[in-house]
Order: sequence, then structure tokens, then C-alpha cells
Amino acid sequence: MGVAILGAYAPTIRGLINGPWQTEQEGHGPLIIAAALWLIWQSRDRLKRVDIAPAPIAGWAALLLGLTLLYLSRLQQGLLTVEMASILPVIVGSILISAGWPMLRSLAFPLGFLIFAVPMPDWLVDSMTVPLKVFISDTVTRVLYAAGFPVAQNGVMIMIGSYQLLVKDACSGMNSIFALSAIGVFYVYAFRRTEKLRSLLLLIAIVPITILANFIRVFALVLMAYYGGPDLIEGVVHDLTGISLFVVAIVLLFSFDGILGILGKLITRPRNATAAA
Repeated sequence: MGVAILGAYAPTIRGLINGPWQTEQEGHGPLIIAAALWLIWQSRDRLKRVDIAPAPIAGWAALLLGLTLLYLSRLQQGLLTVEMASILPVIVGSILISAGWPMLRSLAFPLGFLIFAVPMPDWLVDSMTVPLKVFISDTVTRVLYAAGFPVAQNGVMIMIGSYQLLVKDACSGMNSIFALSAIGVFYVYAFRRTEKLRSLLLLIAIVPITILANFIRVFALVLMAYYGGPDLIEGVVHDLTGISLFVVAIVLLFSFDGILGILGKLITRPRNATAAA
């Protein structure tokens, strides 16, 4: 059955390789699939102990739903998101037909994690990118103006000194939000799933941390342009700041996790002392 699924979705994989997986926004797709396979491999001993109880009715219903979505998306061009998303009910249906609900529950997280490998539809990305760009531009302008710089803003255009800088889509932070969300969810499941409150706070913090890291990136680029000219921030420097943005976001996420750990110990220590007394 696995071979049949791979054969059916080979054109989809080729489309992803030649399209979304070459972009900053969706370049993490192969890593998501690799991480899901790793999680399944790590659970192999537990999966061997799962009772086999096939559920053919629910399984065939899910499988036919997935295949229908695949067929309809293949009829239309440019529906790679639906085409990739259809693999989830196909896999779910295959598991239910061959092993049943107990196996599906055991594989729930790796299968759910594959959602991050589905390319986001362009209309959704565009609707989220523009407000983020305006917010970042406005915040950077306000901070620089308060610091005494000759700066003004018009939408996503920042005017500082004699230069005009356009905040591009890559500077909105959407690329990092997608990738960091996947990393955050994986990290929480792998290392913090027994601490419910800490896990929840980490997941909630992903978007604010990404926006903060992106603010730092745009802020630094505007200052570099002000002192060195717009040509300074083109090409390699712009790409390096993009990589630095992601590193900063990861550091901030782990730092926040460390702070939560310290606060947790400070809160539980008096309780433990009281219980001991």
C-alpha cells in the first residue's frame, strides 16, 4: 500500500521539488517529512505492541475522500496545496483499513505534523503578509523617530534621510513564522509534552518571537542603509540578515523556554518545601 501511495503522489513530489520547496517560505517541507518519519521510527517498538483492529468502513471513506481530492486537484492547474493535503486522508484511510484506530491514535502526531509540509495557499499568505509588513514598518519608524532619526513612513515604504526603503514580502516574517511554528511544535512534542502549561506558553510565544526577530532585522537593515547607503543592504547582506533572523528567533524561543523552566522551579520550590514541612 505504501508503494501505491508513493506512486500516486510522485507527480506531486516532483511539483513540490520544482516549485514551493525551492522558496524560502516552503523550503522546510522536506525536513518536515523527514522529521515525521524519524518520529515514526522512534516509536517502532511501541507500534509493534499496538493491537491490530482494522476499521474498513471508516478507512475506505477516508481513502476515497483523499483520492477524490487528488483527482479533482489534478484536473485543475495550480492546486498543489489541495493535491498535497489530500495525502493526509489517504494515509489515514490506509492505516484504518490495515490496522485500525489504535494504530492511528499511536501515529496521530507524526501524521498531524505533516500538515506543515502542505504549501500554504497564496491568498492566505498574501492576506497575512501585507498587515505584517505594515506593522513592522510602522514599529521600526516609530522607534527610529523616537531615537531622533530623520525618518517617515508611508505604508511599507520607509523614508530615512535621503533614502527610500521598501519593506519586501521577505521582511514580513511570514517565512519564519511557518518554519519556526514547525520547529516549535516538534520541540514541544519531543521534549516538553509532559509539561502542559509550559508547552502551551511556548506555542503561543512563537508568533510574537518571530515578529520581534523580524523587527530586529528590518531595524538593522534601515540603520545600515542610513549609514552606508541602500546598496549596502542588497544581495548577500540581505540574505545573511534573513539567516540571522531565523537564528535569533530560535535563540529567543529557547531562551523563553529556559525562563519558563526557571519560573517553574521557583513556583514549585515553595510548594515542595511546604509539603515536606
